[in-house]
Amino acid sequence: MRQYLVVCLGNICRSPIGEGWLRHAAMVRGCRVKVDSAGTAGYHVGEGPDPRSVAAMKAVGIDISGQRSRKFVRADFKKFDRILVMDQANYRDVMALAKGPEEEAKVSLFDPQAEVPDPYYGGDGGFAEVREQVRSAAEAWLDIDF
Repeated sequence: MRQYLVVCLGNICRSPIGEGWLRHAAMVRGCRVKVDSAGTAGYHVGEGPDPRSVAAMKAVGIDISGQRSRKFVRADFKKFDRILVMDQANYRDVMALAKGPEEEAKVSLFDPQAEVPDPYYGGDGGFAEVREQVRSAAEAWLDIDF
């Protein structure tokens, strides 16, 4: 079973969308996975996803409302095969906690083609754009791993 951790800054916008897409796409394909998400900062620990993230995913039939924010911790390196981060700042923050090449090798950008922009301060359209970018990247990771 492949184990993914999706990471953004606060774990309320981008990474819940990533967690939802990876879990949904794996289920559709019949792939056995464990998927979780976390934030590099603990601003929203215990909170649910941003309502705009929930709405963006609900629009495509995926319910992420039950997710709860948590902070990335060192133990995550042992629990997960892949740690997929949304942007370069997340990458730097996670890599700063990595100890050695084995842990560093687990960390990648969720979308290797482009950073996933943080839609927090924008409108609803930004959440739909993130949803579509993350959908493509999630499918690509499953293509690589299965």
